[in-house]
Amino acid sequence: MAWWRRTRRARMTLLILPTVIVLVCVGGTAAIAISVQRDSIRDATAERVSDVASGLADLDQVHAALETPDGSPAADALQPLASLVERAAGVDYVVVMDTNGVRLTHPTATERGLIVSTDSSAVLAGESVLEMGDGTIGRTLRAKVPVMGENGDVVGAISTGILSSRMSQDFEDAVRQLLPWTGGALVAGMIASTLLTASLRRRLRQYDDAARELETTSRMSRALREQSHEFDTRLHVIRGLVAHGEPGEALRYIDQTTTVHAIPSDPGFTGQPLLRATLEALGAELGALDSRLEADIDVESDVDDHVLLVVANLCRNAGEAGAARVHLTLREADGRFVGVVDDDGPGIAPETAGRLFARGYTTKTDPSGAGRGIGLDIVRRTVTGRTGSIEISSSESGGARFAFDMAVMR
Repeated sequence: MAWWRRTRRARMTLLILPTVIVLVCVGGTAAIAISVQRDSIRDATAERVSDVASGLADLDQVHAALETPDGSPAADALQPLASLVERAAGVDYVVVMDTNGVRLTHPTATERGLIVSTDSSAVLAGESVLEMGDGTIGRTLRAKVPVMGENGDVVGAISTGILSSRMSQDFEDAVRQLLPWTGGALVAGMIASTLLTASLRRRLRQYDDAARELETTSRMSRALREQSHEFDTRLHVIRGLVAHGEPGEALRYIDQTTTVHAIPSDPGFTGQPLLRATLEALGAELGALDSRLEADIDVESDVDDHVLLVVANLCRNAGEAGAARVHLTLREADGRFVGVVDDDGPGIAPETAGRLFARGYTTKTDPSGAGRGIGLDIVRRTVTGRTGSIEISSSESGGARFAFDMAVMR
């Protein structure tokens, strides 16, 4: 039982595993793509504001405004330039400041001429700065670049920035563009996973059926080996008694060790001792089942043990099925044995007929646990092995009818 539970858990894990793999792979890939997209937007924004600030810091117009006294025409022309750059470069502000940190340009007119609201000591000391911080128009990613005079001194600085909210919007737009692809990959992966899981389920069911069939076959094989060993032992005893001229002791031994019921021989049937003995044995078996065997035999060739095996199994099955009368007809024509076994039993349901010759299938109970359902399989293989065929139908008396033909062995 513990082994079965472990096997069941392992199978459930195997069936769920493809779906888990798809979810993990698609989810992990999407998370990585989103993270990469976020970093890409930040890097692209940082590069843009840095390039704009550096470009402005090199302009002669900016140098002229910062190196002349306040109020000069050059300084007055900076705001139109800054506004033009803002629109062209797509940044949210361009601030030109002097060495005191006073804004010469700003998108908001009231902020011009005031000291910048953020720390500019580093950039006015000659360092380029890239930072995220709050300012007068909101939180921005900004670049600050010093403007160097002809003698190498800092004469001012440029500060450009893009609002963090714009970066967030760009990121959301990128994610929305990514979601359909992620969803498509997830759907495709789930479909593939479902197909794979269905295939695995079919394979596992096939393995289970094969394992059960193997177990049943092994059980039958063990039972047959035990019966064969016991039967061989009894045959050796009987042969020894007959060989030593003691047929009476042989008959008594048979009566004591088997369930055979002896019946009087049919004086009207004088052909083929092996066939006669088989029919007498079948008559005895069916008599013990409250059934009667009727035989109509017309053959010239010797009936071998393969034909007798087919006849015995079909007649015995009819008696075990509850028939009160079992009728056997056996003829020889054109080098073939043609036989019919019909009965007045309960018959065979149409849905059962197709499976009746399958190995291990039986409509009877198996209290011994040794395994049943091999007799008709043996019949089928024996008949087809002799280039013959066997068919199932209903008899005129309402029971089952088995018709077969087999080649005569020469």
